[in-house]
Amino acid sequence: QVQLVESGGGLVQAGGSLRLSCEASGRSFSSYRMGWFRQLPGKECEFVAIAVSNMFTRYADVVKGRFTISRDNAKNTVYLQMNSLKPEDTAVYYCAANPSGSMYDTKPSDYYYWGQGTQVTVSS
Repeated sequence: QVQLVESGGGLVQAGGSLRLSCEASGRSFSSYRMGWFRQLPGKECEFVAIAVSNMFTRYADVVKGRFTISRDNAKNTVYLQMNSLKPEDTAVYYCAANPSGSMYDTKPSDYYYWGQGTQVTVSS
């Protein structure tokens, strides 16, 4: 069983930055595919980014060039650095873990373990 705990959300003005963190329990973190998803108000959960390693990452088009996913396997932690934030980035952000699969896993159903979510609010 893997437990994921996100932190780092909050309120920021448009154009600002936030860094989300997700710490995982368990011994096999380095082998997990780690993803970030978000749920905008009234919308379905959507893919944001995935990191198989710091060399193999993938992003949704709407965040490409603004967000960076990274992981520190020694700390069992995955990060999401969010720059140039826009009001439309306002959402609850979730990290998720997949014990297997590939960097093409962009559907929520591809992931077994989920964090509780952290709210990000971007004001205009």
